[in-house]
Amino acid sequence: MRISARADYAVRAALQLAASRDDAPLKAEAIADAQDIPHKFLESILNDMRRGGLVLSQRGGNGGYRLAKPAESISIADVIRVVDGPLVSVRGVRPPDLSYTGPAESLLPLWVALRSNVREILEGVSLADVAAARLPADVSALTETPSAWANP
Repeated sequence: MRISARADYAVRAALQLAASRDDAPLKAEAIADAQDIPHKFLESILNDMRRGGLVLSQRGGNGGYRLAKPAESISIADVIRVVDGPLVSVRGVRPPDLSYTGPAESLLPLWVALRSNVREILEGVSLADVAAARLPADVSALTETPSAWANP
């Protein structure tokens, strides 16, 4: 599984909004500067997030963006799906829509299992969890072995 630049930037922008202490909207420029995201790219991402119901936008001198729901109710999976589509696909196809034959037949349950694990992690972590640096215990436990940090 690869996390695209678009998904990475979207999550980081959402986290910047989640960390905003007051309810005042944040300007795209401020988010882009704080997270080192190209401004024009961020504008496109924020528009997708607005259309996806994750952020609200407000025009004018005091305008900007804010989360449409509490950060506790927006999962990392929600953000990624809005900007990139399904969390796991194979050649752009969702695993249940695939079929294999012969020795490759058991690939389908492997891809489905992978999708299940990715969903479990990304749906189980909210913007509030990450913004507060308090990942769920089961997610934190996955990072405790040295092999989790190594590139084979």
